[in-house]
Amino acid sequence: MLSVTSTDITVWIICALLAIGVGWSKYAKWKTRDKLVRELAAMDPERREKLLSRMRPDFAMEARQELMRRFHIG
Repeated sequence: MLSVTSTDITVWIICALLAIGVGWSKYAKWKTRDKLVRELAAMDPERREKLLSRMRPDFAMEARQELMRRFHIG
């Protein structure tokens, strides 16, 4: 039969904690981006473009795409 040792249990616990940590960080990243996009949508267009121009180009492009997709703001 199959026996479970304390080493097996320890490895499974470590793997579970790592999975929870990765999931939590992805959720926090998504939540932060969602909040940023909502704030950008609420801004006037001049201020929004000024803020987007100061961001890193890849983040700015992602934010613009999300604004277009969710709020139809160009």
